[in-house]
This record gives sequence, C-alpha cells and structure tokens, in this order.
Amino acid sequence: MAADTTRTRASTSASTPAQECALKLWVVLSRAAAAVEAHARADAARHDLTLPEFGILEVLHHKGRLLLGEVQRKILVSSGGITYLVDRLEARGLVERIPNPDDRRARWVALTAEGERLIARIFPEHAAVIERAVSALTAEEQETARELLRQLGRGAAGSADG
Repeated sequence: MAADTTRTRASTSASTPAQECALKLWVVLSRAAAAVEAHARADAARHDLTLPEFGILEVLHHKGRLLLGEVQRKILVSSGGITYLVDRLEARGLVERIPNPDDRRARWVALTAEGERLIARIFPEHAAVIERAVSALTAEEQETARELLRQLGRGAAGSADG
C-alpha cells in the first residue's frame, strides 16, 4: 500500500500532463548527457586533461587563435574559469597568450607547437570515443536528435522563464 501512495504522490506532483512530460524529458536528457560526458571525461583524463582543458585545445585546434572571451563562450565556462584553465594549459606549454595590438585589454589564445602536436594526436581517439558513446543511435537518428536538441536549446534560450 505504501508503494501505491508513493506512486500516487509522485504522479500528481506535476500539475499538468505537459509538465510531467517536460520533467521526464529533462531527466532522460540529463542522464543521457551525463552518460556520454563520462566517456569524454575519462578519455580526456587519459591525457592528464580535464574536459574543459580538452575543450580549449580542441576549439583552438579547429578554429585557430581566438580571443580569450571567444574561447570562454565556445566552451561555456565563466570568465574566471577560463583564466584559470588557460593558466594551467599555459604552464604546461600547450597554449600561449598573445597581446592584441588593437585592444590592450584583450588577449589572443593560441596553441603552441607542443599543444598542436598533442591535440592533433589525441583528437582522433577522442572522436572515436564519442562515436562509440552515441552508437546506440544510427547516424540518421543522431542527426535527428541533433536537430531536435538544437531546436530545444534555442527555444529554452529564448523563453522568458529561463
């Protein structure tokens, strides 16, 4: 009987079927993201990198040198976080800061030769890890999921409630 009471309370805690559906989607989306991220995080750790550090190397590898603020926006960390991460990568000789002659407050971040060698070597392995992590879906399903998630993200970013 206690299980029935728990189930009843749980199913009535959301006020509408639409809210229940949205909450279930949120849980499934969060669990899926966490499961895939665990693979990515473990692969980055094999190379003594955190996932955000790997993200910095990867974005610089694919985009070339960027302003520090651009790197921050691309890998979704705070301004203090990006400074800390770049400091760590710079101390390891993987990135360098370059003064911006047009704006003394802005700094470029670029891969060093050592950083370029590292990311060029480990990125293909990392891509294969991600490919395996999402392989429960066919390529067509992955494309559909990507488009739906892009639409979801844009809608959430534009909603008045958050």
